Amino acid sequence: MTAMREVPIDSPATWRADTLLDNDGLVELDTACRAEIDRTAEELAANPLPIEALKVSNVDMPDCQATMASVREQLEHGIGFAVVDRLPVDRLDQDISKKLYWLLMSMTGRPVAQAWTGTMVYDVLDTGKKSTAGSGIRSSKTNGGQSYHCDNTFNLPPDFVGLLCLQTAKKGGMSGLISLETVYNLLLEEAPDLLPRLYQPFYYDRQGEHAPDDQRWSHKPVFESDGDRITAYFNPRRVEHGYEMRGIEMDDETREAIQALQRVSERSGLGKDFTFARGQIQIVNNRRLAHRRTAFRDWPEPERRRHLVRMWLRDAGRPFYMG
Repeated sequence: MTAMREVPIDSPATWRADTLLDNDGLVELDTACRAEIDRTAEELAANPLPIEALKVSNVDMPDCQATMASVREQLEHGIGFAVVDRLPVDRLDQDISKKLYWLLMSMTGRPVAQAWTGTMVYDVLDTGKKSTAGSGIRSSKTNGGQSYHCDNTFNLPPDFVGLLCLQTAKKGGMSGLISLETVYNLLLEEAPDLLPRLYQPFYYDRQGEHAPDDQRWSHKPVFESDGDRITAYFNPRRVEHGYEMRGIEMDDETREAIQALQRVSERSGLGKDFTFARGQIQIVNNRRLAHRRTAFRDWPEPERRRHLVRMWLRDAGRPFYMG
């Protein structure tokens, strides 16, 4: 167990819903970037290549690289998220849009696998299924609402999570972000006796993303600290499913710690809500912020179904799913 941070966090990422942020996190692609995107789109159409084979060194996009470097700075040392506005998806086919997205994200960090099978580019679409303990069905493949969470908390999580919007839902599907530094400060103030438990391991449902004969759950804490910054493995729902899968009843302290975590994170006035526009890219620091999505209702036409494309970026470890 790492040493618990016992003093409040004060950083640009310690914000609430009413905190005024520069341009509310929006990073616009300027004229020079848009020109580079148009030129690169033509090159990609004329020179087909699998998306995972594309490298930043293959293209000439210096202005975009400078913009995405500023995005990385905003993610690491600023407010912890950015909304890049935007790729011209209305006049590009889906394949080219995804390839441009891959390149922009690759300028920000190293793409890594999002599934044990090695999937690097993950389509967020409703499959009509439901996410239950041990089912292996991710909530990203349903139309149900999500509680705040970080991605892949049960393994080596990505540093950053990106989402490109290709199609919006008929109704709902609003994106929400919350500062886990703000949540931590509130726990430190309101439940200091429970905070040490959150530095101790919990069982997490691994959602079936492992070798067939591997253990179906992991065991790790919610919070770690290096004495300065905290790292969060924030996913109360995966913890609940982990204990359900193991058939183990949470003891009183464990249950109260998870309930305090949920109660504080769902408090009104903490999170910021965003409505995705087509072509926008939301990128989130997955260790300092948590994200969610409200339930949605889709269009009847298959081609109009809500469709986001997710990428994970991580510098540590290897690009495999397990790191």
